[in-house]
Amino acid sequence: MSKSVLCLSLIICVLLSSCIPTKDLIYLQKKDNSQVESVVAAVETKPYRLQINDVLSITIKAIDPKLVSIFNTTNGDATAGKSETGLYFDGFTVDDHGSIRIPVLGDVTVIGYTLDEVRLRIEKQLLAEYFNKEANIFVTVKLAGFRYTINGEIGGPGTKTLFQEHVNIMEAIANAGDITVTGNRRAVTIMRKTPTGVEMHDLDLTDINVMKSPYFYLQPNDYVYIKPLKQKTWGTGKTGIESLGTIITLLSLATTTFLLLKK
Repeated sequence: MSKSVLCLSLIICVLLSSCIPTKDLIYLQKKDNSQVESVVAAVETKPYRLQINDVLSITIKAIDPKLVSIFNTTNGDATAGKSETGLYFDGFTVDDHGSIRIPVLGDVTVIGYTLDEVRLRIEKQLLAEYFNKEANIFVTVKLAGFRYTINGEIGGPGTKTLFQEHVNIMEAIANAGDITVTGNRRAVTIMRKTPTGVEMHDLDLTDINVMKSPYFYLQPNDYVYIKPLKQKTWGTGKTGIESLGTIITLLSLATTTFLLLKK
């Protein structure tokens, strides 16, 4: 009887330790007993400052389109350059010197500037050298897609591009097919290039307070890595049924081996 109880206790311990608890799979949980009705991201996202290899989409418009046609790399069609491939060839890439080359205007230094600062700089140069205020120059400067790379325990790893200005970590993960069951939602690593080097920070996506982190909103060219849970290394199964099946298989193997050796 004692052996049966011991075996049963061992099986229960293995099941409890190998299964992935529900609390490790649910995003944005309230971890305390406080009566918080909503959580507001208190950290404002800082304007992104351009880096080397960023690709910009720049359009210049005026009352007479012919006046600004020489400054644009596309034919002005609303659908031109909207695809990722089109943006790669028709966009303006920040070179190793931190500059972009615009037709007629030549080299324009943009590294370290925000998109609004680049827009104002181009407008100022156009008005100073080529146009007067009556031309109604209208300049639009955008990033040619929000690019980030995601890897690890994720449904669709790789480099992704979203055509929007702000992307948070939850949107990035959803766009990549969500974290797998064996992915560690408590330690999602963000790697970010800065002028002083590479910063690394772990986010606990099971805690609702993660929305207050300055890393909750990604920046272009961020690298996201989802670590595996220890249950994946053990290989005992993600659920109780899978773990029980593993145990039964091992017991059957042990019994078969014992009977064969006994013969």
